[in-house]
Amino acid sequence: MQKAAIVILNYNGEETLRKFLPSVIQFSTFPIFVADNASTDGSVALLKSYFPELHLISLDTNYGYAGGYNQALDKVKGRFEYYVLLNSDVEVTANWDVNLVSFLEDKPNVAGVQGKILSFNSPGFFEHAGAAGGFIDRFGYPYCRGRFFDIVEEDHGQYDDEIMVDWISGACMAIRAEIFHASGGFDASYFAHMEEIDWCWRIRKRGYSFRYISTVKVFHVGGATLSHSNPKKTYLNFRNNLATLKKNLSKGQWRIVYSIRIVLDILAGFNFLIKGTFRHAFMVYKAHSDLFKMSFDQKNSSNEGIRSNGKVKFLLWTFYIKGKKKYSEA
Repeated sequence: MQKAAIVILNYNGEETLRKFLPSVIQFSTFPIFVADNASTDGSVALLKSYFPELHLISLDTNYGYAGGYNQALDKVKGRFEYYVLLNSDVEVTANWDVNLVSFLEDKPNVAGVQGKILSFNSPGFFEHAGAAGGFIDRFGYPYCRGRFFDIVEEDHGQYDDEIMVDWISGACMAIRAEIFHASGGFDASYFAHMEEIDWCWRIRKRGYSFRYISTVKVFHVGGATLSHSNPKKTYLNFRNNLATLKKNLSKGQWRIVYSIRIVLDILAGFNFLIKGTFRHAFMVYKAHSDLFKMSFDQKNSSNEGIRSNGKVKFLLWTFYIKGKKKYSEA
């Protein structure tokens, strides 16, 4: 069995691949697979013509991030000990892949690890998706060191450390292949967004942990497939966040948390209305409505509640009432 594979998921990202694959090829040690989610642009032709040294996995339809990775990793199952999942819009640095995998080799109880994720467009700042490690507050709101909501911090070494986190970012993470497959992989019903948070929660309940290390640094654009201004992104974020809570909490805990979340999410919807972003407001309503149309495997539910390694217990209170806009201030 080989040590590790880098797997990049692509959907209609021809120009993104053209821009970022050269750095991945230059700075990577492990074999690189590109899984194409049935792109309709010139992505596949580009890969075949300009990057023939890469391994192409062609999928028959667009399965999204969650389903796409499940499909792709099933096709390489049994060949690698570790998977390094990388978004197509990430610029990597020297030894990034080796350092991530080496960290896991030395820590058998750690299921996955991420490095420091900085903004490609503003390299001195953290990037929204993962930043310096992810956490969940007691009401299920995800946040990162280096990013509260849409406020990102400047990187001046304040998170140059190694810590245990609640979740690692799907933008760039290394995971144990055996654990991924044994868990059933990502929940394909999520399509995209927050599937890694759900997966990490499920794996943590099995007794494993996740880590952030600052010694690996990458630069992420973010929103290459679905921009932040797209109402569908709002929909998926709200729906999948709630789905993660419903799946992983006991029925009693879910009822308590949801009774609070529905009030908070109504306020979020009103905030969108005040800003004039009416479609985003509708997507908050639709997320709640569609949540109850989804079917979940409740075998992962737990009475332990939301167990977090982060110091922020109620993100909305910390951010809006206390006025703490940074993790380092909380």
